[in-house]
Amino acid sequence: MPLVMYDNTIPENWADKKVLVMGLGRFGGGVGACRFLAERGARVTVTDLASEDELTESVEQLRGLPITFHLGGHQENDFNNSDLIVVNPAVRRNSHWLKPAIKNNVPLTSEMNLFFRYCPAPIVGITGSNGKSTTTAMIAEVLKTDNRVWMGGNIGQGSLLAKVDRIQRDDIVVLELSSFQLYDLAQLERSPHVAVVTNIAPNHLDWHGTMDEYVRAKKNVFRFQTRDDYLVLSRKDGELIKWGKISKSRVIWFPSRDMERIELKMPGRHNQMNASAALAVGEIFGVKQETARDILRDFPGLPHRLEMVREIGGVRYYNDSISTTPESTIAAIEAFEENKVLILGGYDKKISFEHLVRKVVGSVEAVVLLGQVRDTLAELIEREKQSRNENLPTCEKADDFDHAVALVRKLAQPDMVVLLSPACASYDMFRNFQARGERFRQLVFKNRL
Repeated sequence: MPLVMYDNTIPENWADKKVLVMGLGRFGGGVGACRFLAERGARVTVTDLASEDELTESVEQLRGLPITFHLGGHQENDFNNSDLIVVNPAVRRNSHWLKPAIKNNVPLTSEMNLFFRYCPAPIVGITGSNGKSTTTAMIAEVLKTDNRVWMGGNIGQGSLLAKVDRIQRDDIVVLELSSFQLYDLAQLERSPHVAVVTNIAPNHLDWHGTMDEYVRAKKNVFRFQTRDDYLVLSRKDGELIKWGKISKSRVIWFPSRDMERIELKMPGRHNQMNASAALAVGEIFGVKQETARDILRDFPGLPHRLEMVREIGGVRYYNDSISTTPESTIAAIEAFEENKVLILGGYDKKISFEHLVRKVVGSVEAVVLLGQVRDTLAELIEREKQSRNENLPTCEKADDFDHAVALVRKLAQPDMVVLLSPACASYDMFRNFQARGERFRQLVFKNRL
C-alpha cells in the first residue's frame, strides 16, 4: 500500500479550526476525537459513508456538541476546505477521497496520533498479531499495584483522547495498538516509552496489501525509541529476534529462561506467554515478581477469549470469538487435551490457512465451516486429509451462524469441548467479534440447544 504522508504539525490553538473527522464508526471509533476537538473550539464536521441510522450509537454520544454531520456519503468540498483531517484507522490510506486533500496540502492525522501528542504520561504500547488484548489487560492489572493506570487503545475501553486532560505525568497509560494505528504513528515520529510485542504472523493483509507492509507498520512501535526506552519481545518468535538486534532501546526478552509456570485461571500456553510479558513490564516499573504473580493468578481473563460459557450434557462450550487469525485458533486448539468440535470461518482477510489446516487435521474431531472462506477451508481440509490418509475431522458446512451452533450440538459427545475459534474476522456476518461471541452465548443458553 502506498504511504500517505501526514503533516505532523498539530495546532496549539484549535479555536475556529475547520477539522474534518473521516469515519465516525459504528462503535464510537471517532467519538473521542470529535469530543476532544469540539470542546476546544474547533469547527468539527463528521463524514461517514454509513447512514445516520447505522451510526445511531455513535451519533447519540455527540448530541449537544456543535458538530456538523455529513452521513451516508462523503462530500468532496469537505476534504478541500478543511484545516485538518482526522482519519479513522479503518479507512485505507490510499482512499481516493484523501487524494484531493493531499494535493492541496491539507494535513492528515489520527485520533491515536493526537493522543500521543497530548498525553503527558509514559505510554506502554502493546502490539502483535495475537494476544494483544489479554496482554494489555494483564499489564494494566499488574501496574495498578503502585500506579494510577489508564487503559485504552484498540482494546475498546473508550477513547482516552477525550480524557487526556485528566491524565497526570505520574500516571501510566497502557495502550493496545493495532497495525492500523501504528501505521499512522510513523508520521508523528513517536513510539511508546515501553513497547511490547507478543508475536508476528500474517494478518490484515487485505488492508496492508503485503506482509512486508504489515511488518513495517508493526515496527513503528519501536522505530522511534531511544536508549531510555524499553522494547519487550518474545524470545519464541523468530521475527522478533531480528527486531531485537536492530533496536536502539533496551531490549527485554520474555519468558525468562528459568521462569516457572505461572498460575492462571485461563488455559493455554499462549496465556502463559501473555502473562510472562506482563511480568517483564512489571519489573520495568518496579513491581515485585511475587506481587505480580498473585495479581495474575486472580486475573479472570477477558470476554470472548477462551471464555467458558456453559457445560451441557458433559460438553463444555468455549467462546473464543476474539480469534481472528489462524495462529490464535491454533493456540486455542492446543489449550485443550480433550476431543474438540470447532466452529471455523468468517470474513476473508486474504491470509493463508495452510498452517491451521495442518493443525486441524488429525487433532480435531469435527469442524463446522461457515462464512466467506467456508468452501476454501473445506477444500484445504479435504486435501490435507487425503494426503495424510486421515479420517478426521468430520466437516460440515453451515448456512449461517445459528445453523453452525446447531450443527456442533449434534456433533459433540460427552467429555468433548465445543470451541468457537473462527480464525477469521466477523464482518461478513456480524458488526464485530463481540457481537459474534454474544450470539454464541445466547444460542448456548437456549434450552433447545
